[in-house]
Amino acid sequence: MKKFMDQDFLLSTKTAQELYHEAAAAEPIFDYHCHLIPEEIAGNRRFSNLAEIWLGGDHYKWRALRFNGVDEQLITGNADPYDKFLTWAETVPRLMGNPLYHWTHLELQRYFDISEPLNRESAPAIWKAANAKLEGDPALSVYGIFKKFKVYAVGTTDDPVDTLEWHEKIQKAGKTETRVLPSFRPDQVIAIESPGFGEYVRGLGQAAGKAINSLEDLLQVLRDRIELFDRRGCCSADHALEYPPFDASWADRAVKAEDFGKREAAETLHRVLSGEPVEGRAREFYKAFILAFLGAEYYRRGWVMQLHFGALRNTNSRMLAALGPNTGFDAVHDHRLAEPLARFLDVLDARGKLPATILYSLNPKDYYVLGTLMGSFQGGIPGKIQLGSAWWFNDHRDGMDEHLRILGNLGLLARFVGMLTDSRSFLSYPRHEYFRRILCNILGSWAEEGEIPPDLPFLKEMVRDICFQNARRYFKG
Repeated sequence: MKKFMDQDFLLSTKTAQELYHEAAAAEPIFDYHCHLIPEEIAGNRRFSNLAEIWLGGDHYKWRALRFNGVDEQLITGNADPYDKFLTWAETVPRLMGNPLYHWTHLELQRYFDISEPLNRESAPAIWKAANAKLEGDPALSVYGIFKKFKVYAVGTTDDPVDTLEWHEKIQKAGKTETRVLPSFRPDQVIAIESPGFGEYVRGLGQAAGKAINSLEDLLQVLRDRIELFDRRGCCSADHALEYPPFDASWADRAVKAEDFGKREAAETLHRVLSGEPVEGRAREFYKAFILAFLGAEYYRRGWVMQLHFGALRNTNSRMLAALGPNTGFDAVHDHRLAEPLARFLDVLDARGKLPATILYSLNPKDYYVLGTLMGSFQGGIPGKIQLGSAWWFNDHRDGMDEHLRILGNLGLLARFVGMLTDSRSFLSYPRHEYFRRILCNILGSWAEEGEIPPDLPFLKEMVRDICFQNARRYFKG
C-alpha cells in the first residue's frame, strides 16, 4: 500500500515521476486569473489564524460544509474561529472523492509542513502548529507566500470603475518580485438587464470624469479606462457570460458592417438610461455590439480576451438575500453555445481584430464545441485560441484529466497555457501542483505504454512549457 499523499502522489509511473520532479515541480507559477484582493496584496497581509486564511471567503469549502449539514453560523456567521475550524476538521474525512480532500492536505503539507490527515482528533494539534507558523514565519505573509511558491505573476479581477490605486501602490513599493497585474472585467457594462445598470453607468462616468449620456460617451469612457488599465500593466480582459450574446441571423450583416448593431445599441442604451423598459432582442443587440467593440480594443493593445461561459449564478434566492453573491449557490448552466460563439468570433476575425482568446465553459459538455471552434480561428501566434483549463466545478482530478485528453485530441496540448487558481485564497497555489502532477501522469503513462516516444528531453520541455513558459509568452510576460 502506498503512503498517503507522498512525494509521488498521483504519479503512477517512473516516467511520470521523473517528468514531475525534474521538470514541472521547479517551474514558476503564472496565475493569470484569480480573485485575490489587491488591497490585501499591497498591505502584505498576515493572517491571525488558520480559520481566517483557510475558510474566509472560500465558497468551495462553504458548499462542502453545507453538504455536511453544518449550521450557517459556523460557515459564514460570526462563530468563534476555532469552532469553525473544528467543524471543517470534522467535515474533511467525509470529503474523500472530492478535490477539497486533496487540496486540504496539500495545503497543510506545503504551507505548514503538516503531513498528518486532518480530522477531529488531529485538529487541536494542527490548529496550534499552523497558528504558530502563521504568527512567526515570514514565509506566510502574502509576499512570503508569493516567494515560497515562485509566483511569477497574478492576474487579479478588476472592474472598469476601479481606480487601480492598490496596483499602483504595489508597483511603486517594489516589495515583491511577483508581478501583480490588473485584469479588465467589464461584466456590469454588458449586463444592461441588471436593475442596477443605470446607477453603475453613472458611477463609471464619475470614475472617468465624464458624464455618460449616450453610446458614444460610453465607448469613449471604456477606451479611457482600458488605457488606464494598460498603463498599470494589464494584459488580459475577462468576461463572465451565461452565453454569447449573438444571434446567428445577424452574421452576414455584422461581418459586412463594422458598425452593425450600433444604432440599435445606442437606442437601447438611451432608453434604459431614461428608465424605459426594453425587450430582450434589443438588449442582445446592445450586448453583442459592446462585446465586439471591446474585443477589437483588446486586439489593438495585444491583450488576451478570456470568455467564461456556463455558470448559472445565485440559484438560491433566499440565501442570495441573506449572504449576497459569490457565497456558494451557483451551478452549471446548459445554454446553447456553438453557433452564436462561432458567429461572434467570425465577426472579429473577418475584421482582422480577433485577439488571442481563451474559451472556458463550466459545462464539460461544451469541451468539444470549444475545442473544435478554437481550431477554426488559429494563426499568427502559437495557440492563439485556447481551450481554457478545467474551471471551478471541473478542476478536480477527473475534470483536469478529461480536459487535457480532449485538448490533445482536438488541438495541440503542447501549446496549452496551463492552470489557474480562479481563487480568492492565498492558500490555493498547490492547485498548480495538483494540475502538474495530473499532466505528468498522463504524459508518463503514454510514454510507458508506447503511445508516444520516451523522449524525455522533449517531454520535459513540453511540461515546462505547459506549466509556465507558454503562459509567460502568451500574456507577453
